[in-house]
Amino acid sequence: MASEKVETIVAGNYMEMEREGEQQDKSQSKISKFFWHGGSVYDAWFSCASNQVAQVLLTLPYSFSQLGMVSGILFQLFYGIMGSWTAYLISVLYVEYRTRKEREKVDFRNHVIQWFEVLDGLLGKHWRNIGLFFNCTFLLFGSVIQLIACASNIYYINDKLDKRTWTYIFGACCATTVFIPSFHNYRIWSFLGLIMTSFTAWYLTIAALVHGQVEDVQHSGPTKMVLYFTGATNILYTFGGHAVTVEIMHAMWKPQKFKLIYLLATGYVLTLTLPSASAMYWAFGDMLLTHSNAFSLLPRTGFRDIAVILMLIHQFITFGFACTPLYFVWEKVIGMHETKSIFKRALTRLPVVIPIWFLAIIFPFFGPINSTVGSLLVSFTVYIIPAAAHMITFASASARENAVERPPSILGGWVGHYAINCFVVVWVFVVGFGFGGWASMTNFIHQIDTFGLFTKCYQCPPKH
Repeated sequence: MASEKVETIVAGNYMEMEREGEQQDKSQSKISKFFWHGGSVYDAWFSCASNQVAQVLLTLPYSFSQLGMVSGILFQLFYGIMGSWTAYLISVLYVEYRTRKEREKVDFRNHVIQWFEVLDGLLGKHWRNIGLFFNCTFLLFGSVIQLIACASNIYYINDKLDKRTWTYIFGACCATTVFIPSFHNYRIWSFLGLIMTSFTAWYLTIAALVHGQVEDVQHSGPTKMVLYFTGATNILYTFGGHAVTVEIMHAMWKPQKFKLIYLLATGYVLTLTLPSASAMYWAFGDMLLTHSNAFSLLPRTGFRDIAVILMLIHQFITFGFACTPLYFVWEKVIGMHETKSIFKRALTRLPVVIPIWFLAIIFPFFGPINSTVGSLLVSFTVYIIPAAAHMITFASASARENAVERPPSILGGWVGHYAINCFVVVWVFVVGFGFGGWASMTNFIHQIDTFGLFTKCYQCPPKH
């Protein structure tokens, strides 16, 4: 009976939110509604799928050269499923937190719920602080990676400027994301972003097959433990893009419908990443070990230039995805989060972009930085912390009895959930953080020793 009451409260609140959203939509022009203001299940799917791949699409062939074909495919499938599982856990915890708060008459109409607030409301300030540290640091370096990728890609169209100079230019361009208020306003960008990555993925696949195998191609991977776990950790990073899951859910009119969205998005993403990485590794083999950007090995054609330009636009979008939660945190710190003036909020957000810009210039190591961020930050942010938080939140019998979202019996109920969560925590801590951290840091330090900090043009071919 208590359970039925909870469900009624939740449904009532979400329906009320949807009606408010519909009323808000009616007051807007049809064009604004179509391009700007989204909160549907489809918007959430486009946001998840578009945000998941981005520039990592260009580094997965590099990971295949480190892992070998079989391990590369298996790790993509394995981490795709694991990433979908922890995204599901995050959605369950969000619904639990929001339901409890709305029963207390808390109004979220001018407040965006974030992951650290969910942890705070369910588990207390120590969990909040841990979640805030890992989430913000991951999103910070996620934004850094997008800037590095922009400079790396544009260089293959215009090499008159070095990559560091391009980083300065794109840092200024990406700073304009301060004017995008929230994830409600990424509707058209998410849709276009997915088209862009789809084009690029199939361009890589077809171009590699048309090019054929290079002379005396070798597929010797895996050869070294360091390279093997570096590649595996890059794939961990690939399917750990749900650090913004809570913000995407909060932008939905019916957040409880999020459950399977990330899994469906991952399924689509696999249709892009598996063919492109496999075809590139088949064609170029070990050459990819020294070419972390897949564009660098393909001949310059009109199709390649189109793919580069589309990826540049998509990286701008992904920069906004990664940076927007940081903007929210900063707004809350300085007390500007509920300000309705877009211009005032944009001005207060600008200081967030400066450290991102600076770090992209210090560590321009396209490819190796993905693995490092994956092992040290993604492993905790989107795998270990959600699994552990879910177990602790529902540790007591009363919490399980009154849970808003009950585990499906097909997965073994609560026992099955706990077994899967324990496996995720142990596996990611040992393999992702332990071996992956050792391998990726070893590789990262090797890049610093080889190229140096503030390097002007990372992995640029010598000019004749």
